[in-house]
Amino acid sequence: MTSVGAASRAHGGRSAATLTIGDVLTQLKGEFGDLTISKIRFLEDQGLVHPERTPSGYRKYTTGDVARLKYVLSQQKYHYLPLKVIKDQLDAIDRGLVPPGGAAASPRAAHVAIASIEDNAPTAEHFRPAQAAMRLTREELLNAAGLRAAQLSELEQFGLIAARPGGHYDDDALAVGKIVAELAHFGLEGRHLRAFRTAAEREVGLFSQVVGPLSRHKSSEARAKAEETVRELAALSVRLHAALVQIGLREVVGGS
Repeated sequence: MTSVGAASRAHGGRSAATLTIGDVLTQLKGEFGDLTISKIRFLEDQGLVHPERTPSGYRKYTTGDVARLKYVLSQQKYHYLPLKVIKDQLDAIDRGLVPPGGAAASPRAAHVAIASIEDNAPTAEHFRPAQAAMRLTREELLNAAGLRAAQLSELEQFGLIAARPGGHYDDDALAVGKIVAELAHFGLEGRHLRAFRTAAEREVGLFSQVVGPLSRHKSSEARAKAEETVRELAALSVRLHAALVQIGLREVVGGS
């Protein structure tokens, strides 16, 4: 099946454009039942597809154009992405910033092929503090997180989980516990994860230096600005970490 990559290459040297807009509608209607000729024209107006025009003004589409349209419609239907985001993704593919791969083979494959750190990275809103709502006993935490008692003891020993005053565990402990339980399936234990806590503490310390003057200010506006700034720094930090890991893993899995 033709990929979005074909649509990207079509911008330079186009393959034969032989399909009418009606042919395109027929090909895509089965998967996208609400598709109309008007919508196809609208997507063209938005710069998402670029069919050729005959001397008499009729649109003619290549198989690459169809793949590109299918990609757009899939991202809308299955991932609820706005057209601006989809257009940015296609522009990145066109410029060779993201390998097109077999992006249009299926909605899932399309999503994976263009997935980047930016697509799914946390934003500052993800770091907005929330009041802890859970009060879990040790046994409840073990059951909810899927941890063994020995694992929890090790996590406490290395400072990744700590009981709250009164001996109960909260939402934070459960979140960390669940992640560690999944990592354990790959043979990673608490002693392997100490570096994560050390790195997090260093980042928190660095960000504290940045927002310190604001957070100490008596003005409520300044304190609000400090909270906003530290959330933005946290989001950027996670994105940088993910990007560096992604780059490093290319060598591990033999990518280029």
